Order: sequence, then structure tokens, then C-alpha cells
Amino acid sequence: MAHRGFFLICIILILIPAGGCSRSYERVMAKSTFNEADDFYNRGSYQASLGKYEQIMGKYPAVGDRVLFEMGIIYSHPNNERKDYKKSLECFEKLIREYPGSVYRQDAEMMIYHINNVILKDGRLIAQQTQIEGLAKEVGMKKNEVTAQQREIAALEKELKIKEDEILAQQKKIDVLEQKVFAFVNGPADKILVEKKERRLTLLSKDKVLRTYKIALGGDPEGPKERQGDNKTPEGTYVIDARNGDSRYHLSLHISYPNEKDKIRAKELGVSPGGDIMIHGIKNGLSQIGALHAEYDWTRGCIAVTDEEIEEIDKLAPIGTIIEIRP
Repeated sequence: MAHRGFFLICIILILIPAGGCSRSYERVMAKSTFNEADDFYNRGSYQASLGKYEQIMGKYPAVGDRVLFEMGIIYSHPNNERKDYKKSLECFEKLIREYPGSVYRQDAEMMIYHINNVILKDGRLIAQQTQIEGLAKEVGMKKNEVTAQQREIAALEKELKIKEDEILAQQKKIDVLEQKVFAFVNGPADKILVEKKERRLTLLSKDKVLRTYKIALGGDPEGPKERQGDNKTPEGTYVIDARNGDSRYHLSLHISYPNEKDKIRAKELGVSPGGDIMIHGIKNGLSQIGALHAEYDWTRGCIAVTDEEIEEIDKLAPIGTIIEIRP
């Protein structure tokens, strides 16, 4: 009987798919090294973290897709003083090429898209800086020429100012893009914090700030919502429990108001607590208002951001995300 049992075990082991078993085995064996690499990353020791991932790649190729994705992130990280967009792209492209069925494929494609945009804007920035330096040199020479050339110098100085403004605008765009890349790399959010007094919404992941947004509230923002039609934004802890892509306000995320505390308070007051509290964009047809919408409180108790911002929040805050609304 003992021999028969041993024989059956051998048959079962032979039938287990070799690829899946190998991958699971290598994932387990590489776990401690992954932990070491993550620890170096969290402490900002990016080169040490890359070294650990290279060790994993050499020993455990079956988990190479994760290794390539993590290395790509480190090479493009905004805080990495030795960041290298070329190496980052090579990691993501190799992942897509050699691991077509990887769960990291879609994220790798998104990172390639964003990094290429950053590289393109960096190139434009350098070209414009070179152009500005040339214009500045020409302005310096013109100042030493005759009075008849003063009008030409003034025109060049005006052009120089325009170019400087363009560079500042481009730098702001690059900064925003890097912040967005950081948010998506470190997301999704596990909490949304709304501070009514500051008119601020913050996305958090493990207590780390991903993104912040300026918001507009209900027309009567002071105090918690008590009843239907009071135009107040609620205060308390809720969750995002639904989303509506066909909203009258571009896109909306539904907040689970009222909670039990809200219902009890409304019952004591003999009123309906109301509902349909959302985080949403600008009313359809008025998207051109953009960030100016937040200059005053205009909703009926909801939390409003721009259309671009609600699209970003929608991607970073899944259903079930906790939302805390403070006074």
C-alpha cells in the first residue's frame, strides 16, 4: 500500500503543468529578494533596488515581467536623480515583447505613452531654451548699436519675454505630467479626503498623497447636510459605491450618503435626509469654464471638480474607496 501511495504521488507531480509550477516556485523563492528591493525603493535607494531586481531576473526569469515593470518605474521615477527614460522604455518594451500575456502589459503600455510625452516635451523645452539663449545674445549685441536700432531691440526683448513665458508654461505642464505619472504609479487610491474649509480634495494611498484638487461645494457649505434641499455638503465617513459615465455633469462618482448617523439625525428632525451626493465634473455644455468653476460654491451639496480632474479621479479611485468629508 505504501508503494502504491508513493506511485500515485509521482503520477500527480508529473501531471502538474511545468510552466505554472515553475512560475509559482520562482515567485515564492524570489519573494524575499522582492521585499529587499521594495525596501530600498521606499527608502529612495533606487540603484540598490535596481541591483536587487537584476539579481531576481538572473535567478528567476519566470517572474521577469514583474521585474521589468518595477525597473521601468524606478528608471522613470521623478525623484530618481539618475532617472533614465531610455532605459525605462527599454524595460517596458521588453516586457510587452517577451511577456505578451503578462498582467503588467496594459500598465506598461500606459507608461510608454506617458514617458514618450515627457521626452517630447523635454526636447521642445531644450530647443526653446537654445532659441532663447540665441535671442538673448542678439539682444546684448543690439544694445551696443546705434539709436536707430532701438526699436528692433525692443521687439527682440518682447519676443524673448514671450519665449520665457512659453518655457514656464511648458515646465508647469511637465510638472503636472510627472505628478500624474507619480499618482498612477503609486495608485490606486485607498482613501479620498475632502476638507470643506480648505475647498480641497486629496487622493491618498497608504497615507501617501497622490494628487490634490481644488473643489466647489454646495451653495450653503457650512455644517453637515441634514435634510433634502438644504444645499449642504455632508460631513462624515462614506464610500464610493457607484459611478455614472452618462452624468449630466460629465462624469460622477456616487457617495454613500446618508449613513446610519445621517438617517438617525434626519428621523429625529422629522425630515428626509436627501441623497444623490456625488463627486462630479462641470455641467455638460459648460466645460469651457474649467478651473474657474471653483471660485464659488455652486452645487446642491455635491463636490465638484473640472472634467479633466473627475476623469483622473475616476481612474484612481475604484468602487469601495473610503471618502472622509471633514468640516
